[in-house]
Amino acid sequence: MDGRSDGDRATIFAVANQKGGVGKTTTAVNLAACVAEAGYPTLLVDIDPQANATVGLGLTKHESPTVYDVFGGEVTAEAALHASAIENLSVLPSTPELAGANVELPRIAGSETILREALEPLREQFRFIIFDCPPSLGPLTVNAMVAADRVVVPVQTEYFALEGLADLLDTVQLIQRELNPRLSIAGIVLTMHDGRTRLAEDVEAEVRKHFPGLIFDSVIPRNVRVAEAPSYGLPVTHHDPHCAGAGAYFDLAKEVALRG
Repeated sequence: MDGRSDGDRATIFAVANQKGGVGKTTTAVNLAACVAEAGYPTLLVDIDPQANATVGLGLTKHESPTVYDVFGGEVTAEAALHASAIENLSVLPSTPELAGANVELPRIAGSETILREALEPLREQFRFIIFDCPPSLGPLTVNAMVAADRVVVPVQTEYFALEGLADLLDTVQLIQRELNPRLSIAGIVLTMHDGRTRLAEDVEAEVRKHFPGLIFDSVIPRNVRVAEAPSYGLPVTHHDPHCAGAGAYFDLAKEVALRG
């Protein structure tokens, strides 16, 4: 996997889609694991109150401190880091308490930059920082996009694949214009692809037609090993590194790193 010189600051990726059930958390967890396994110090920041990325890397929903404490100014981001079982991969965990931030953050002037400012000292420590965003375009996702350099958008290859994509891209453009001029779309990744069906092929063709140049070549297949890996607290690349899903995420990580 290509990378940059050791002196460079971290590239920050937000994995985001306001539509749920598209493989967003699975993509964030496995991207983080893949680049960490390639030897790059990596941080996964879970800002989804469901805390699925946290659990998917072997931690619990009851870790302390968490990203909620960072948003509240109670601890620094560095103090809230937790080690994972994967070498080179640290986690800033979430908690169900973070759901309250959707109400609290809009009341704070300048709240959209809290995450960016909190993570700034860590950009020299890591090569990649990856956000798992909640399935919404609320204050938490906005914070991630204000802090990020690139956005990775998982899209399921099913009938409603294009639904909501226009809103997400409009949000990215708004944040780019008003709050974070360096933000851009790294790419759209097709997930849960069932190559046995004509529907999946048609959806893939439609998405590639509507967003030329934005779709990653790597396509994540619908794979039982990918689905069961979180129950073991592992990314699929560790649960079954030889399955089709793991291979697809390794390929995707290479593409993402090159676009970073």
